[in-house]
Amino acid sequence: LAPLETVKEFAIGISAYARARDPARAIALWDEMHTRELEPDVICFNAAISASGWERAIELLGEMRARGLAPDAVSFNGAIAACRKGLEWERALELLDEMRESGPAPSVHSFNAAITACEKAGQWERAPPLLDELREGSGPAPNVVSFNAAISACEKGGQWERALALLQEAQARGLKPDAYSFSAAMAACKEGGQW
Repeated sequence: LAPLETVKEFAIGISAYARARDPARAIALWDEMHTRELEPDVICFNAAISASGWERAIELLGEMRARGLAPDAVSFNGAIAACRKGLEWERALELLDEMRESGPAPSVHSFNAAITACEKAGQWERAPPLLDELREGSGPAPNVVSFNAAISACEKGGQWERALALLQEAQARGLKPDAYSFSAAMAACKEGGQW
């Protein structure tokens, strides 16, 4: 392979390694780009954020700002997802709050990542209010992933009735629950002894 020369080529390479779940190589490319004194753009930062753990992702958001670049929804969503993977639900919610307060506007993906961060960290009671905000707000509408994350959170919290109500609501809204939706609802019933 020819050596990478431009910021765009580095962004593509970093992104490819991030999608391949090879963060070590993605960060190695990021570091190589810096040794060549190339100025990363928002796309390059976003690729690096998506390849990073939660601490590095948050650092990269700060570095973007320090370089005069405004993080976009992709930047924040990548950082929230990194927090989800690291079970850093509080950080995920802080990033979502930052989006609400100073932009960019949170997308349904932002909310889904935050709901899932709460679910994965065992903070089930924080997931339904986030879903409520999607349902009642003037922003994005919830999708199947939103409901799935909230149903799974209710399962973790032993809230089988709430999980079933969310499954029914998703159907009533015209969404098509998938295998994950039903599996999470069934798991909630199992945890509640509702065979």
